[in-house]
Amino acid sequence: MVAAENQDWSEGDDGPIDQDAMAAEWAAMLDGDDGEDDSQSSGGGGGDGFGQSTRVLNQDEIDSLLGFSDDLEEVIDKAGIQAILNSALVSYERLPMLEIVFDRLVRMMTTSLRNFTQDNVEVSLDNIVSLRFGDYLNSIPLPAMLAVFKAEEWDNYGLMTIDSSLIYSIVDVLLGGRRGTAAMRIEGRPYTTIERNLVERMVHVVFADLSAAFDPLSPVTFRFDRLETNPRFATISRPSNAAIVVKLRIDMEDRGGRLELLIPYATLEPVRELLLQMFMGEKFGRDSIWETHLAQELWQTDVDLKAVLDTIDLNIKEVLKWEVGSQVVFNANPDSEVSLFCGDIPMFKGHMGRKDNKIAIKVHDKIRRGRGTKV
Repeated sequence: MVAAENQDWSEGDDGPIDQDAMAAEWAAMLDGDDGEDDSQSSGGGGGDGFGQSTRVLNQDEIDSLLGFSDDLEEVIDKAGIQAILNSALVSYERLPMLEIVFDRLVRMMTTSLRNFTQDNVEVSLDNIVSLRFGDYLNSIPLPAMLAVFKAEEWDNYGLMTIDSSLIYSIVDVLLGGRRGTAAMRIEGRPYTTIERNLVERMVHVVFADLSAAFDPLSPVTFRFDRLETNPRFATISRPSNAAIVVKLRIDMEDRGGRLELLIPYATLEPVRELLLQMFMGEKFGRDSIWETHLAQELWQTDVDLKAVLDTIDLNIKEVLKWEVGSQVVFNANPDSEVSLFCGDIPMFKGHMGRKDNKIAIKVHDKIRRGRGTKV
């Protein structure tokens, strides 16, 4: 009778059958054998209800879960498992002093670009981010110019990216364009020689300011190397290497654009300890008061010295033959040099003598530590 009622409900409405099937499944797990009998007595409804609750993901949903995308033209933020893997492969280190350096760079560039363009220029720092070099190259909006520069003292390279808006704005300003009108863009063509030369002049100004911004921390010269328009030809590091990217905004009234500086962590390695400082001149783990006190106490420390007249090498067989009254002959005489040791470290050379009925050593040479040679 119950089975017949269930059969009638399945033809008219599926809702009650699903609920009864789920209830039967729970009863089977809780009641053991009795539950299994009940679930069997409920017919095929339990199996159908469980099958309807199981959903198979399609390929698009699997790609979204893993963080992959077939659309290569669209630049999207990675999500899902792929984002977790990428973040785990690269560990970034915060460099507090670098923020101070680039804040100084913004102030210097504001003055320098005003003198360069004879216009009202405002430079602002958008943000400082850390990412992989390969990810940055793939995210550069084209067309753009990429200036490769070398840090002479650090013996490594960096990259500066000037976007299309800033290029046309600089060209318009330097060639006498009127204020209040946006720079005209002509997309789909390569940059002319005049445009490249004008942008190169601006790049030299920025590099001079960047060198001056690093001067209080560590003197360094950033030398312009080449100008590229294809990111593949501006590869200065492995795609998986970490880098610092500084994004600057340059506004000239109603004109302007973005300028980005990329410096690999390998380039900053020579001054890494300086960049880890929280403020200029910070000394990690050092206390001048404690250092002075320690130096004063060291001068008053008692040191035990031992004078060694001579040494000989004997095998264990001869030593075992020693008895009371045995004599050991050394190859030294009263005029031989005597070595002074502090522990196991040789310190001085001298000659043995006598002073006030006591044996004394007159020091005449200093021994180089670890080598036993005279200075």
